[in-house]
This record gives sequence, C-alpha cells and structure tokens, in this order.
Amino acid sequence: MEGLRKLSDFKWEIPTTFKPGMRVPGTIFADEELVEMAGRDRALEQVANVAFLPGIVGSSLAMPDIHWGYGFPIGGVAAFSEEGVVSPGGVGFDISCGVRLVKTNLTEGDVRPVLRELMSTLASNVPKGLGVRGRIQTPKPLLRKVFTGGARSMIELGYGRPEDLEHIEFGGAYPGADPDRVSERAYERGRDQVGSLGSGNHFLELQVVDEIFLPDVAREFGLDEKQVVVMIHSGSRGVGHQICTDYLKVMDGVVRRTGLELPDRQLGCAPIGSPEADDYLGAMACAANFAISNRQAMMHWTRTSFEAQFKTAETKLGMELLYDVSHNIARFETHQVEGRPMRLCVHRKGATASFPPGHPDVPEDYSGVGQPVLIPGDMGTHSYVLVGASSAMNESFGSTCHGAGRTMSRTKAKKLVNGGELKSRLESRGILVFGSKASLLAEEAPEAYKDVTRVVDVCEGAGLSRKVARMSPIGVLKG
Repeated sequence: MEGLRKLSDFKWEIPTTFKPGMRVPGTIFADEELVEMAGRDRALEQVANVAFLPGIVGSSLAMPDIHWGYGFPIGGVAAFSEEGVVSPGGVGFDISCGVRLVKTNLTEGDVRPVLRELMSTLASNVPKGLGVRGRIQTPKPLLRKVFTGGARSMIELGYGRPEDLEHIEFGGAYPGADPDRVSERAYERGRDQVGSLGSGNHFLELQVVDEIFLPDVAREFGLDEKQVVVMIHSGSRGVGHQICTDYLKVMDGVVRRTGLELPDRQLGCAPIGSPEADDYLGAMACAANFAISNRQAMMHWTRTSFEAQFKTAETKLGMELLYDVSHNIARFETHQVEGRPMRLCVHRKGATASFPPGHPDVPEDYSGVGQPVLIPGDMGTHSYVLVGASSAMNESFGSTCHGAGRTMSRTKAKKLVNGGELKSRLESRGILVFGSKASLLAEEAPEAYKDVTRVVDVCEGAGLSRKVARMSPIGVLKG
C-alpha cells in the first residue's frame, strides 16, 4: 500500500494522508509477509475506512490475522468516545463467535485407545451443521431468558455447574440485553438452535497440550504437557446473523438521514446514546448471551460424552472450564487516553480482549497472571492459550488476535482441495475428523489459512499477549 510506514518489526502505520477524511491513522500489527497478505485482499483499505468514523480514538487497529470483512476488516479493533458511534459492521454477523476451553485430567495415553469411540459419542451428542436444530426446545419465553441470562439460563436447566460462570466474561451474561429489541425473524431463526455447533470454521476439538511456554502461568490455568483439553468454537447461529442484518438496515437509515459521509456504506452506524445505537446494543447483548448459552450446552454434552466413555463422573475427570471468550463484540471499557481515563465503546471483530494482571474484568483466580486468551488454529494445526499483557492496554485497547485468519476464500479452497483426500491426510497424522461433508471440509483446509504460530508470535512480539501453551488436535468434530 502506498504510504504505509513501518514503525517496528511488528507494527505499521497508515497515515491520515492516505485518504482525505481519515480522523486517525491506521495501525497494523504484522510482520512484512503478513502485512503484504493483508494488502492483497483490500483489508488495509478497510482499516483506513474505519478511521473515518466519528469519535474514533487513537487509531483504527488491525491484528496480524486481518482479512477482508463486511465494512470493518476481520481482525479489526476500533474504540469510540461517548461522542462517537456504534457500528454493527465492527462486530460482524456472528455476534459473540467465541471459544471456550475445557480441561481434563486425562492424557493422550488415556484417550488415544478410545478416541474413535469417544469422537463417535460426541458426534451423536452434539448437533452440528448448517441449519441444524439443537436438543433443547426453546419456545419464545425460554429464548427470552436465554437472551438475558446467558450461561446462567443453561445452568438453571441443568446444563453445567454454577462455578462455570466464574470463568466466562461478565460472569456468563453480557449486560444490557433487551429481548424487546430482537426481531420476530431473529426469534424464529434462533428457536431450538441452542446447543448446536453450526458449520463453517466452527468446531469441537480434542487437543493435547504439547508445549508450555510460561510454566508459572500455565500452572495457574491448570495446564500441563500431555494433558487432553477440549476446545469449542461456535457462535450465535441464526440469531446473531439476523440481528446484524436487521440493524445494518437501521444504521443505513441513520446515515442517510444525518448525511454522514462514509467511504463505504457497510460502515453504517449511529451515535452512541441514540435510540438506534441503544437498540442495537440491547439486541447484540441478546445474541452474545445466546452464543454463550450455546457453548455452555455443548460443554455439558461434552462432559456427558466423556462420562459415558470413561464410566466416571466428569468432576473426577477434571472437566473444569478454563475460560470462555468472545471474538466479535462491542463493549464499554475504561482506557487511558492521553493520560486520563476515558469510557470507550471498543469494537472487536475477529479480535480478543487481552487484559493484564489486576484488570477488573479478569476472573479473581487469574487476577495475578492476567486473562486467558484462547486462539484456535485452523483444522489440523496448533491452537494456543495466551495471556493478556499490560502493554496491550497502551498498544491496542487491551486486544490481540483471534485465530489464524483466512488467506483463501471458501470457494477457492473447494476448487483447490479435495475434502476426502484432506480427511485421509489428517487421519494419517493421527487426527480423526467426524461429521463434515467433504466439500465443507475442503473450505476449512489448513492451506486456506495463515500460519497461526506466526500470528501469535507477532502478537507476542508486538506486546499484545504472551504465549502460555500450545495444543495439537487429535480429534475434530465439524458441522
């Protein structure tokens, strides 16, 4: 990109002179190869476009897994003052798409002999796939409780334990949820979908911890080498997609009515505190709570699947929740801006909060080390547990990457990769894949993604987070 300036080995700047109308510069955390890849799919231009939005503070930010998205790039972060705006494109269609990690006290030696049977049980117990319904019937009155109660609503129904809430953002329920701000179409699309994996890049994966980088932090998180853990990556299904769709139309009307000039109509927004912004945030929180409930139910069925296989109570198998974190959300936080605290609405789209030790949003038992950051890799490669870094508060409003980031469209991946051959290739490496059509499997091939290790190394080099542990997959459940 013309005018792009290298500030350090892991930090680049798009100056405000790149496009007349930019209110702040763009900042990209990447090495030379990753920034070049971002430039090829127009994602850097989207970073510049976000800088046009009223009230944006500091910089329009991009994580090293950045790629093109709707309005905002995926991997984008932007913070707005109370005179700024809320933009659904800065959260995305899969509101609160996120990850939770469940620990066990089992080793690969315990699991490998029964892996196929265990994966088969999981495949039977966890609904998956495009449009599939979950196992929990959710008529509208119960869905309203899900929208406001999040994981608590699932635990009240018997899907989990109260202590699970201690390791979920906001104690398991995003604040400000308003079910009256959710359309009837979103209710319809979300009915009976709680506890279902969905499709695309979502997965339930059995993993083995194969490397520890920070032993003291790993000990606080309860992670050891050779330990089997379960990673669940899913979101808000049709609910989040419909809410985003509904409010993009609302925001487009706001932009037309106010005459706000934007470089891209997909950046539709409304002023913070306006009825339209409040309505969207109330509906967004409902979708976030749906997503958290979704992962909570799937964790319950993961636990029961392990109980069935090992004939042992899940509590005795050590199946504790390490953490659950959202990747697509807008939330109000307090940050230091020019030496003074300021309340900001931070949009993270394909980015993860990365809070340091002592931060008020870090669970009490992790307060001494910092917030767990869960980074799923692409299918067949490593995933990581990171921890929040103090320097991230100054560099990125306490944010880091969310995964590897695509380099290839799903259409192109299907043309270049044979799903059946990919499944055989993974199984030859000891990775069992269950429950996906060959064509859908091809869409998520490792070659369609960036190198997740490179991405997390850049985040560490830039001071956004620190590596704690690396995991390798042994069993993958796909929609």
